[in-house]
Amino acid sequence: MTLIRNEDLIASVADALQFMSYYHPLDFIRALGDAHALEQSPAAKDAIAQILTNSRMCAEGRRPICQDTGIVVVFVDVGTSVQWEPGADIEMLINEGVRRAYGFEQNPLRASIVADPAGSRRNTRDNTPAVIHVRLVPGDKVGVRLAAKGGGSENKAQLAMLNPSDDIVEWVLSAVADMGAGWCPPGVLGIGIGGTAEKAVLLAKEALMDEIDMPALKARGPQNRLEQLRIEIYDKVNALGIGAQGLGGLSTVLDVKILDYPTHAASLPVAVIPNCAATRHAHFVLDGSGPALQTPPSLADWPEVSWSPDPQARHINLETLTATEIAEWRPGETLLLSGKLLTGRDAAHKRITELLKNGQPLPQGVDFRNRFIYYVGPVDPVGDEAVGPAGPTTATRMDKFTESMLSGTGLLGMIGKAERGEAAIEAIRRHHAVYLIAVGGAAYLVAKSIKSARVVAFADLGMEAIYEFEVKDMPVTVAVDVNGASIHDIGPAQWRGIGIRSA
Repeated sequence: MTLIRNEDLIASVADALQFMSYYHPLDFIRALGDAHALEQSPAAKDAIAQILTNSRMCAEGRRPICQDTGIVVVFVDVGTSVQWEPGADIEMLINEGVRRAYGFEQNPLRASIVADPAGSRRNTRDNTPAVIHVRLVPGDKVGVRLAAKGGGSENKAQLAMLNPSDDIVEWVLSAVADMGAGWCPPGVLGIGIGGTAEKAVLLAKEALMDEIDMPALKARGPQNRLEQLRIEIYDKVNALGIGAQGLGGLSTVLDVKILDYPTHAASLPVAVIPNCAATRHAHFVLDGSGPALQTPPSLADWPEVSWSPDPQARHINLETLTATEIAEWRPGETLLLSGKLLTGRDAAHKRITELLKNGQPLPQGVDFRNRFIYYVGPVDPVGDEAVGPAGPTTATRMDKFTESMLSGTGLLGMIGKAERGEAAIEAIRRHHAVYLIAVGGAAYLVAKSIKSARVVAFADLGMEAIYEFEVKDMPVTVAVDVNGASIHDIGPAQWRGIGIRSA
């Protein structure tokens, strides 16, 4: 009977989470490199180049691929012949591994988990607890699969209880269209079919742990109905033209993974969950011989892609920027920002709008007049960094605050990722403001343009505090101009149906 020591599980979990924070899975890197080579949309190709360059930088510097270092999801298969140390508690051991990984001094990971989710939403400060699924299986080993799931992609998960006669592909295509760009494509779709409502969602999440193999599948051809579905959904999703970051292009998904389970004769549960451009997962097996540590990949496996700013990009001085100047910008235009900007996301926006509603002044040092706000929750810095990885968060969550922010603060514009809703775009148009996007999945690359950072308000919010950043040539794209024209409408429309990426 195999004896599994508590420390072996703790150390293996901590090692895997640190490893996946800065190493993309190689199958993902290869697929993304293929997508870059085949992409014809200049905007999408530039976004993929930023993601690939960021990935190599993170592998070299051992810093997080994305500032959202995720909620930890763990699937544990425990062999029935395994013996544990007396008093072992699997969930407690895994959470201790999470605690160690996220508090590791040389590469601290962002704590994003909040307790009392329907109330105080207090940050647990160590990213625990993980979401853990344990099952007993035959054997004398413990198999563990972990993922660190970002909120932007997780928030786009969808579940439908379809009728048995309904078209699964049609529903998935509608779901993906509804997702927009908030999940940071290109990535992978996990789909669960059958069982019950909760089983379908669990299947979709588990499917995302599988290796990307779409090129090989298309080369040999499908051998069963699920493989036919995978190919059909893959081709039709890419034909939607959403593209990298929703900018329009040929590659929206790199693979489609499906797991199914028998279901009730009256039911057809279907769930879809996307994995973003910061796909992170790792697997290991404990056999009683000690901790299972990850093996670093070779940097030679990364494609020879090196992003640099477009020579035609417009250089913007944020210190002298005026409403007249931003009126010249057009959707899809590349900008390099230099100067000072303020940050803020969900919790900070809620506090600001409450102050405005009550006629109270903003905190000292918070003045948005003729300035930009960057939707970000950065990772803590290490060494001589001004700030840790600091990529954009999904802007859609700030839509309900947009009118009050623009009307009550003198804000010129906003920086985030993904599309804005109709009400937010109308507010932007009405106030002659603009919305810019940075590339989700390029957090370390973006952070290199941040030369200084200081907290100016709401320090108790942790990563959601308001910072003042001083940036130098921060790369962004005009997403919504002063007239309300959106690149997330224009781009996909240009590429819809033009082509399907082939392996």
